[in-house]
Amino acid sequence: MKGCRAQEMRAALHTAFEAEIRDQMRALTAIVNKAPDARTFLDDVVAGLSQTPKRLPSKYFYDERGSRLFDEICTLEEYYLTRTELTIMQQFAEEIAEALGQGNMLVEYGSGSSLKTRILLDRLQCTVAYVPVDISGEHLEQTAGRLAKAYPHIEILPVCADFTTEFELPRSKCTPSQNLAYFPGSTIGNFKPKDARRLLQRIASVCGSGGGLLIGIDLQKAIQTIEAAYNDRNGVTMAFNRNLLHRINRELDADFRVDAFEHRAIYNEELGRVETYLISDRHQTVTVDGATFRFEVGEAICTEYSHKYTIDGFHAIAATAGFSLERAWSDDQELFAVLHFRLPAIRLNTHKQIDGSTRED
Repeated sequence: MKGCRAQEMRAALHTAFEAEIRDQMRALTAIVNKAPDARTFLDDVVAGLSQTPKRLPSKYFYDERGSRLFDEICTLEEYYLTRTELTIMQQFAEEIAEALGQGNMLVEYGSGSSLKTRILLDRLQCTVAYVPVDISGEHLEQTAGRLAKAYPHIEILPVCADFTTEFELPRSKCTPSQNLAYFPGSTIGNFKPKDARRLLQRIASVCGSGGGLLIGIDLQKAIQTIEAAYNDRNGVTMAFNRNLLHRINRELDADFRVDAFEHRAIYNEELGRVETYLISDRHQTVTVDGATFRFEVGEAICTEYSHKYTIDGFHAIAATAGFSLERAWSDDQELFAVLHFRLPAIRLNTHKQIDGSTRED
């Protein structure tokens, strides 16, 4: 009996210790929450379904289940993007770290599980702070907690936000030498060129004078390779696409018959992008919070664009936000590229005048 009680006490102490550690991790990674609220979600969905053709914003893919499904997509044989970008990051890790410099505040856009970020953090030992920005709060909290434990010398400052809108950077305990934006996964490809330019301008304002940007872009290649990546044989991408309808049903009092919409992703060669759709397989009517939407057989909802680039073509887009290309790294097959951009450093020279005042050149 004494042995059983002692065992129970040890188990209780272990449980209490684990709870304390979890509380400490939450305290270390307190999230700044700027995620879209339910009203914004509803307004965006109703506005998108009222368009011709119908649209749904891809940023709403990433609830907890959507984030898990995307992590699964990244492991698929057909989905070369994550695997290839990881290979580039691993192969050129030392060169990339040297180019980026030390003492940065690293701000990651769409951090997800931050797998590629660890390659950077392992080599950027003098990183002042890491700011993962993601729209999925639960996923972000879990990732930030793991990183805080793995990198106790780096301040982890998670921000739950739609990074296409303005958000304020958390204040770090230490002053960084520069702000460095990290935007992996070719997520920039989800935006039309004019929207990509606008987002890069926002990123430039976060980076500030002399700041840097490390960004992954998917390169143009054989259509068969591209389309296979978005139409996997296991149906994970289909589940990811349809999950957006499940989320709308659950959170916005909608009645989509999810199995009545087929997944389809095609490459538009003229515009250089994958276009992902949910196609109605019947005449049907859907309501969302009381608003009614009719679908014909074969009518599509566009859920995502994924633009493919050349390095020169993307450099031209980034240049409109003030970025100049410093280095480019690619794989042997030139499927994907990781680019390092920098903003010019603005220096104000002040000279003392005879009357004691100052003037700026």
